[in-house]
Amino acid sequence: MSNLVNAERVTMSYGTRTLLDGVSLGLGRGEAVGVVGRNGAGKTTLLRVLAGMLRPDTGRVTHRGHLSIGFLHQVDDLAAEDSVRNLIVSGAPDHVWASNPGTRATVEHMLADVDLDAQLANLSGGERRRVGLVRLLLADHDVLVLDEPTNHLDVEAVDWLAKHLNDLQAADVAMLVVSHDRWFLDAICTRIWEVHNGAVHAYEGGYAAYVLARTERVRQAATAAARRNNLLRKELAWLRRGAPARTSKPKFRLAVAATLIADEPEPRDRLQLQRFATARLGKDVFDLDRVNVALGGRVLLRELSWSIGPGMRIGLIGVNGSGKTTLLRLLAGDLMPDSGRVKRGKTLRIGYLRQGMEELRGSDRVLQAIDRVRRQARLATGAEASASSLLEDFGFTGDRLTARLDDLSGGERRRLQILRLLLEEPNVLLLDEPTNDLDIDTLTVIEDYLDSWPGTLLVVTHDRYFLERVCDVSYALLGDGSCVLLPGGVEQYLQYRHNGRWERPPAPAPVDTGATRSAASRQARKDLARLEQQIARLDERLTALHEDMAAAASDYQRLNELHREIELITASKDQLEVAWLEAADIAG
Repeated sequence: MSNLVNAERVTMSYGTRTLLDGVSLGLGRGEAVGVVGRNGAGKTTLLRVLAGMLRPDTGRVTHRGHLSIGFLHQVDDLAAEDSVRNLIVSGAPDHVWASNPGTRATVEHMLADVDLDAQLANLSGGERRRVGLVRLLLADHDVLVLDEPTNHLDVEAVDWLAKHLNDLQAADVAMLVVSHDRWFLDAICTRIWEVHNGAVHAYEGGYAAYVLARTERVRQAATAAARRNNLLRKELAWLRRGAPARTSKPKFRLAVAATLIADEPEPRDRLQLQRFATARLGKDVFDLDRVNVALGGRVLLRELSWSIGPGMRIGLIGVNGSGKTTLLRLLAGDLMPDSGRVKRGKTLRIGYLRQGMEELRGSDRVLQAIDRVRRQARLATGAEASASSLLEDFGFTGDRLTARLDDLSGGERRRLQILRLLLEEPNVLLLDEPTNDLDIDTLTVIEDYLDSWPGTLLVVTHDRYFLERVCDVSYALLGDGSCVLLPGGVEQYLQYRHNGRWERPPAPAPVDTGATRSAASRQARKDLARLEQQIARLDERLTALHEDMAAAASDYQRLNELHREIELITASKDQLEVAWLEAADIAG
């Protein structure tokens, strides 16, 4: 079958910099290609060239006749005076557009909190982004070109979007996707294109298969830096030990993967880091006692009592507006509770990564902005690292070291913001959407630093991959003022959002036919791997809690808090073990 889009020996340059150098590739029906690479490598340029929006310097791009291409840009081009209804359903009343099940599901999931009769000028940036995405999904295009489609989407919306795009693939819609969300790439992609040094390298499968193939290429070529190779090996090891959704879609070559990671340890020694964190922080970090916070007439935190200890790595998830940023501001001291008390440890040095980047403006150069913080930093391993070496790790080399802050891209400014934060050597990190605007290579560098960083970490993110990679436990803010533990992680949260109550999903029903039995067995094996990972996380948390109890033998209030948490986690573990036994019976 011929391709819908073909590029033949395409070259594209800006000034003296060549972004695409003799690139030839094609996109077929039903293919979903994820485009990855460093910020500034040429990913968006490649999309615009393939979509026919840019004419290449040399070479040619051809489209199959009458091809309809929809393009989601990073910056929307929507008319401010238009209404949401006119834009997405051509002004149709509710009873007309809602009669189409596909349209109704898309609008309900993506624009549930948006007034369809509102003007775009009155919407927030995130709402406008979602409106543009819905318009694209409802337009019945042959090819979808999506540049960072998960920006401004919460975990639930990203999960729904991935399933919807899978349905569109089954209907032969082709897709080109630029995204830093690795879970999303793995959920939808059949191939990965890596844009690097003017070339585009193609890999079969999703993100997990790409990590494996790229690791092999780096090892065989022996031209990449040793540090980059180590990061890829560490990430590959985590992927193979992690949730089955990352390894089931691509055809993972188990023998090769096992050889590559045979001597690769776990990303971090949790118990050792916790002991180190306790030595740096003492036993008190944050204690919240019956905290209430309301903003704009909405109750975001209600009677919240929570003890956050040294070395805890907590991920916070919830829909937009549920109070995640408010909770971080409360812990950082930027916001006072309406009632209740927030107690902070005496030795805390808090590093707070805010979503905004206003402090990185002006005519200062990159190197000056770093030197002003610190020329030398001591890493968690005890080794000294110079600012210049850390800048190189974070992608600042050559002329980018002397670039003015005002001339940096959003991704470069975000990288510099995180680097400055780490150089301040905090012992508590509060990260609000740290993955925004970052490329995947930079995310792996940050994850590597956090692996050996001993301190208390709280992360607000809609990036499932990053959350599961760096955090040991997750909590959900439900939007009604409550904050609940998620022993089952993001999957448990999505189940709650779907059902409206906390419950364990039913075990797959027994089946008789051979084909159905085989499918159920495959699903059960995936469930086993997922459940084993969740049980292992709970075991690690229980071990840490028992150590905390031994250390707090004379603190009866603390002992009661720890005992209640142990009871909750033990009950969740019992449920997971029952589910594991049921899945094991089906898997055979």
